[in-house]
Amino acid sequence: MTDNPFGRMITAMVTPMKSDGSIDYDAVQALAAHLVDNGHDGLVVNGTTGESATTTDEENVATIKAVVEAVGDRVPVTAGVGTNDTAHSVAAAKALVGAGADNVLVVTPYYNKPPQDGIVEHVRAIAQAADVPVMLYDIPGRSAIPMESATIAKMAQIPQVRAMKDAKADLYASSKLIAETDLLWFSGDDVLAFSWLALGAVGHVAVTGHVAGNEFAAMIAAIDKGDLAEGRRIHQKLIPVMDAIMGVTQGAIMAKAALAIQGVIPSDFCRLPLLPATDEQRTIVRDALTKAGLL
Repeated sequence: MTDNPFGRMITAMVTPMKSDGSIDYDAVQALAAHLVDNGHDGLVVNGTTGESATTTDEENVATIKAVVEAVGDRVPVTAGVGTNDTAHSVAAAKALVGAGADNVLVVTPYYNKPPQDGIVEHVRAIAQAADVPVMLYDIPGRSAIPMESATIAKMAQIPQVRAMKDAKADLYASSKLIAETDLLWFSGDDVLAFSWLALGAVGHVAVTGHVAGNEFAAMIAAIDKGDLAEGRRIHQKLIPVMDAIMGVTQGAIMAKAALAIQGVIPSDFCRLPLLPATDEQRTIVRDALTKAGLL
């Protein structure tokens, strides 16, 4: 815990946008400050929830600079640099670390289905180029292939690789890796955060954390103290809002809708192929926030 460069309660930030689709950098900074004021001790920027699939390299640099300017003296900032093109990811890592990112997040290369050794070498190239702490991101529901346990164990030997954001939901296999490696394990799945923390994860990289940072931070603190009943109570309190944000449509859509309803960001606009929340979806998330006591 004392050698954790990422933080423990972390949200993968949405990227606030104006109604014309341009990035609202004032809102980016206000959101980053809001999250840090509400339970967060780390942020991930330019990740999936930040709509990284549709933001440009130049926008990613500008977003990192904006967040670092707003909160970089208060919490570590981790930049998403993973793509399915190793050369592109290497260039992104260099650029975003140069823009002030403290760490990088590297997702499994998606779509092109590399062999497991290709994943290792992809990560090695990025890690050596960035030369900052690396958090791996295993999410086969998006990447099409899982990182096998043996692959993760190999990557754990790369000096810069320090952590895993796990969204694979194989609790048992990962519990063995938690025991066998020095990797800092992070829940990458809101609905399993309580379970991951109870199994030994050091923290959580959230989406629902946009509106429940204090609650997830309290869950981490409760489990640190061995108070599983309190951790379970917080999990149960958050069920309605986790269902609304993660179970209705794409998470960035509903996270932006929730933040706009709370008045944290001025617009819930998303870039195509994502769409802003419908009125029906906004009603669902508003009712969930109310039920969970977050509105």
